Amino acid sequence: MKSTTVMFEEDPILICLVVALLLASILIRNYSSRSDVQEDGTSPVPSSPKAQVSASKRNPGQWIPIDFKAPDPPPYPDWDVKLTKPLPYRPFKHGPTYFVNMGLRKGNFDDWIELDNEYLKFHAIKKERIETRGDKLCKTAPEALDAAIELLEILCDYLPTRYPSMFTRTSVGIDNTVTNERFNIVQRPLAEEPMKTIGRLIQDDIAIMVEGSDGQSYLKSGSIILPGFWKLEEKFDMNLSEIHTSGNVPQFREKLEKGMVNFFKRVMPDDMVIRHNYFMQVDDGLAWSHSIGPEDASNVGWFTAERDKVVENHWFRTERQTLRRLPRSGGVVFTIRTYFHPVVDVAKEPYVPGRLASAIRSWGDDVAKYKGSEKYKTVLLKFLDQENQRQIDSGLISEGGQSHLKYPY
Repeated sequence: MKSTTVMFEEDPILICLVVALLLASILIRNYSSRSDVQEDGTSPVPSSPKAQVSASKRNPGQWIPIDFKAPDPPPYPDWDVKLTKPLPYRPFKHGPTYFVNMGLRKGNFDDWIELDNEYLKFHAIKKERIETRGDKLCKTAPEALDAAIELLEILCDYLPTRYPSMFTRTSVGIDNTVTNERFNIVQRPLAEEPMKTIGRLIQDDIAIMVEGSDGQSYLKSGSIILPGFWKLEEKFDMNLSEIHTSGNVPQFREKLEKGMVNFFKRVMPDDMVIRHNYFMQVDDGLAWSHSIGPEDASNVGWFTAERDKVVENHWFRTERQTLRRLPRSGGVVFTIRTYFHPVVDVAKEPYVPGRLASAIRSWGDDVAKYKGSEKYKTVLLKFLDQENQRQIDSGLISEGGQSHLKYPY
């Protein structure tokens, strides 16, 4: 009987077949190790083979730097600081059932940071709050300083390429040619806390999670200037689970905790995901919802809000959140871009009032309490129902019809 070596020497095709079978088995094993469908029916976010190898080799709290850089984004098409409108995210669905889930979708690095014609308003509010409350809103633990600086460096590469009419890359950092601000990111020490600089550059708030030796992800750096309902100083140094349980997030333990904790462990620099959520607010506080109590009060919540205010006081607040891991430091960056509009304006859009009313009615008791619906639902639902009927009567929409727009629009 011939040896294996002789068989391969005499039949090179056999070698090709064996190699092909080995490659196929590796691909099948990697593919089958991923879940097929998430709770909300969306496709799971894949992780690359490189990511899987790196995650399996490192110890909890230890990061092995990865040589990865996202491709340079193309310039945002026809972007103008005065003309480019905010994207109309409407991330709510018709009832009758409201599903509590992470709702992650694969993101595109090109679209990481979104700026629009509300930039100067956001910038003015952020500038004033950094100057008056900066140390409460922007801070970084020593173990996260490298991650914060790495994030600043990535933004200084990304922004001039994506928004060249506003930002210019310089030999020492970045210039904002609209606000006439110049930022030096190479001097040491830095002129200001890096998360304050990041807050001045973009409309998003940002948090950085760092993995500890126990394998848990901890909030160790943040630029949380426009939070609406929560305070960085209260959540700082908490792990991912503590952040959510301290905020009484509905069904976190039952439906979200395991998947979220595992995701933060496995997300890699070549992945980026996006999620959306939404809230109602009964005041116009973009930076802080003053109806739930003073920002410096020790105990705030919906219990202080006035009930059944006229609909002109109702505001629709939606957040676009992205998550990605920094390749050098291993910190996980969580961006929070807020879109904030009066309900009376949002309800003018076709199909929106009927869909929003249906979504609110689908909230379970725990979600309704978390979102404070008892303070506004009577007035709001009456208004939305009237607007929905008006759209039907005017022929703008068909009764029982569905918008052609897909989630989250």
